Order: sequence, then C-alpha cells, then structure tokens
Amino acid sequence: MKKMIYIILTLLVIYLLFTIIAPPIVEKKQNKVHGSGGLVVSEEAQQLFNSLDYVADLHCDALLWRRNLTKKYDYGHVDFPRMQEGNIATQAFTLVTKSPKGQNFTKNSGDSFDNITSLVIGQRQPISTWFSLANRALYQCRKLQKFANNYDGKFTLIRKKSDFQSFLEKRKEDRSHISGFLGIEGAHCLEGKIENFDKVYKAGVRMLGPAHFFDNEMGGSAHGMTQGKLTPFGLEVLQKMQDHNMMIDVAHSSVAVIDNILEKYTGPILTSHTGVRGIYDSPRNLSDKHLKAIADRNGMIGIGFFKGAMGDNSIATIIKSMRYTIDLIGIEHVALGSDFDGSVSTPFDCTGFALLVQEMMNQNFTESEIRAVMGENVKRFLMENLPE
Repeated sequence: MKKMIYIILTLLVIYLLFTIIAPPIVEKKQNKVHGSGGLVVSEEAQQLFNSLDYVADLHCDALLWRRNLTKKYDYGHVDFPRMQEGNIATQAFTLVTKSPKGQNFTKNSGDSFDNITSLVIGQRQPISTWFSLANRALYQCRKLQKFANNYDGKFTLIRKKSDFQSFLEKRKEDRSHISGFLGIEGAHCLEGKIENFDKVYKAGVRMLGPAHFFDNEMGGSAHGMTQGKLTPFGLEVLQKMQDHNMMIDVAHSSVAVIDNILEKYTGPILTSHTGVRGIYDSPRNLSDKHLKAIADRNGMIGIGFFKGAMGDNSIATIIKSMRYTIDLIGIEHVALGSDFDGSVSTPFDCTGFALLVQEMMNQNFTESEIRAVMGENVKRFLMENLPE
C-alpha cells in the first residue's frame, strides 16, 4: 500500500511540474513573432497611427493558452496591457476547442488525434473540459469574463449594442479603456446539441464560425474530407443565429457551406481572418465570387497576418491583399483579421499595428482608407449588428 501511495504521489508531482514548465514552452514555439523584415515606422506614420481613436482586430485565439491576459507577457501576441500599449480598442477573442494532429489546408479528418486535449490537460484545466468540447468553450468564455472583472474597469466585454456604446464613450475620455467580444471557431463545440448553442450565447458569444479544420455536425470545412454543405443540424443552428441576428464567420467553411449561408442567412456575415485567392491561391482563402457576395450583404473581410493566408511572411503582402480586396469590393468592407495567438507566426504582436500604417502609406493608401481599415469599418459593423 505504501509503495502504491508513493507511486501515485510521484506521478502527481511529475504531472504538476509538467503543467508548470510545459505550457509556456509549447506556446513560445507556436505563437511566434518573426519581425517586420526591416520595415521601420516613420514619424509621419506614427503620428497618423497615434491619431486613430479606434483600432480593431477580428480574430485572436489567446484564450486557448494559459496566460493571464491582465498581465503583460514577452511571448504570445495579445494581452490587455499590450492592447493598451498598442492602441487597440477592440479585439475579437475566438474559442478554439479542437485541432486535428497534422492539420493542413487541404484535407483533415475529425477522427484524427486532437491536439487540444493534451493542451487542456497539460494546462491543468478543469476535468470537465478534458473530454467535452462544449465545456472547453464555456470555460474560455468564463476566462475572458474573469479577466474583464479583474482589470479595474478598463476592459469591456461586449455583448450588446449598449455595451459597445458605453465603451466608446469611455474611450473618448481615456484611451486606456479596451474591449473585446467572443466568437467560436468551429461549431463542433456544440457537440450536435442545439441546447449548447443557447449556453454559449448566454455566456456571451456573438460570432460563430461553422467550421474550423475538419467537417463537423454543422457542415463542411474548406479543409475537411467531404467539402459538404450545411447539415440539418447546421440549418437548425443557422435559424438560432438568425433569431439573435448573430454574426456568422465563414472563415474555414467549405465553398458549399458559404453558398448555403449566402442563400439562407440574412443576418450579419463576415470572415474574421482570411487571405484572398487573387493574391494567393489556397483553399484557405476566399474567391473573388465570395468576396463580392459578402460585400453585397454589407459584410466584412478581415485580412490575416500569417503565411498560410498570405503565401509569405511579409507585411507588404498583407497590405497588397487589402488593396486587392478594396479594389474588388470597396473600402467599407475591409478590416484587420490577424489570427494572433492562433499557432501562427506574425510580423509583430498587438503592439506593432503602426507597421501596417507605414506599409499602407508606402502602398499609397489615403488617410481615410487607413482609418477605415484600421478600425472604423469594424466600429460601424458592430454598431449596426450587435443585439439591442
């Protein structure tokens, strides 16, 4: 008996040490900053950036990791202090609950080993999250609410239009006020149960993407096995979203699912983080046809900052993708969609957005275009589409 107790205690100590040491090592490997490629922010660009009273980004997976977002870190991409330092007004925080081993942009199976399970266990998350995707999503919602509660009233979790309006008034007086809203990256976290939609909505989720890297109960992924359309359950979720006028995020969705959404959904539509096939032809990116169709629905296109969407690691290509999209569908539909903390390498963390302004100036963007893309478009979109 004593030997068994000794073995159990030893294993427990090993597990605790692992959960202390491993998570930062894993994250530093996954969420890198590869640098600006020599781009330097001029005094003129910095002044223009500093004059922006509203900067917004549509995609960040920071809640996946074991960081206290109320503290400043020297790794990862986003935390509240760096948002304040970087003049970021609003950040979308998206919930990642499953990721297949060996994930790629062409074909993945939902039956593959799940990378997130080991991450959840290694981070010492509650046992209830170890084998339930719905509980993982709800846990991340609670994390953001807890961080908001512990940030001296300086972080607003946006659930409805009045929250956003109140935040904007506060920020007029004090730019240290920041905000965020919750989105879901892949409806697999609903586990095929419509009651789980009600739970995540109640927890504050206001944006939902049907798919991530694999097909699920709601429909096909652009990187899945079937390239299928919305399922009967997917149509049921779509109706729930319609009832709440909820933002639907078509990033990672199959062509068939996007077509279904454009045909059947009349609520707000966007893609939170993407590239465009006119610049880089990849299954990850949107075609001209879908860019135009989303714009026709007064939707929003968040341009990503990562190689998988751009084809390379340069800030110049990020801005080139923005210019292509603007020329195709109009300035009012283009926004920032970094994919910060999404197991990607980006040219900068959230303190480096002035670099985008510099490259926009290099590529002859006007001041009004810069202001629109950096945040004014998202401000208008949220004001028009958040629930009352």
